Amino acid sequence: MMEEHKQGILLESGTNEIEVMKFTIGGNLYGINVAKVLEIMISAPVKPMPLSHASVEGIFRPRDTVITVVDLPKYLGVDSPKSDKDIFIVTNFNKMCIAFRVHTVDRISRISWTDISKPDKTVSGGAESVATGIAQCEGELVTILDFERIVAEIAPETSIQISEVEQMGPRDRNDKPIWVAEDSVLLSKMIESSLHKANYVNLHMFPNGLELWEALVALPQNGDVTDGVALIITDIEMPQMDGHRLTKLVKDSERFKEIPLIIFSSLISEEMRLKGRDLGADEQLTKPEIGHLVDVMDHLLLHYEQTHR
Repeated sequence: MMEEHKQGILLESGTNEIEVMKFTIGGNLYGINVAKVLEIMISAPVKPMPLSHASVEGIFRPRDTVITVVDLPKYLGVDSPKSDKDIFIVTNFNKMCIAFRVHTVDRISRISWTDISKPDKTVSGGAESVATGIAQCEGELVTILDFERIVAEIAPETSIQISEVEQMGPRDRNDKPIWVAEDSVLLSKMIESSLHKANYVNLHMFPNGLELWEALVALPQNGDVTDGVALIITDIEMPQMDGHRLTKLVKDSERFKEIPLIIFSSLISEEMRLKGRDLGADEQLTKPEIGHLVDVMDHLLLHYEQTHR
């Protein structure tokens, strides 16, 4: 049922909308992008794993797949006993299947990314907050959790590895302006550090697609636009404007359509790849493949130079 529901929303392109599955932990309302959700199921017995992160319950095996279970209440600091009525939200992103224990699952709400704002640092735990946004859903405030950050903290080896770039060896300095839209503070820092290590020294980081788009529109009208931005890298999930909407705006614009654009997201699947291709993305890569990203950047920039001499 979950898969059938997702098939429907994947047909739409660049609408700047998200479907949020709401769930509760300790009476508080949280949300996750439906595109990350594979299945909802009643919690099952879990086999503990030694030497794992404190928030990792262990593993369970529905059908023939072994899946890691994360105790989300424990991760969020909620002291509550486990119950047979708890729910497992089984997710798929970054090419991983992980189940998150929650207390209840509410309905799905369809909203615009413009209805999601970054949480105020004074109430969200600062820049490293696990909340990626606060959404207004049918009159309720919903905290959208940064599941990529949660997994990166619990299992750092599954996230972006700067060592992939280090293994490439010495690289020539590249001062072409690279613009990156990424809302996760942690992942933005990882991407920036990795690209600096790859000797891309002229980086401009934006917390969402809207701010990048507004900066694009504000570029001087005269001259080659790629003097201001030579390549764009964008996440998909971002408050205010998502990466698909940004891609559509860029590629539908006579002024900006020649700028190479890479979608770099944890949500790249075959269906999402078709969607991104229809919107005009030049390349689409799955996080955390940072070494592959650098290779593709090199190729796109060289190709642009060769075809626009």
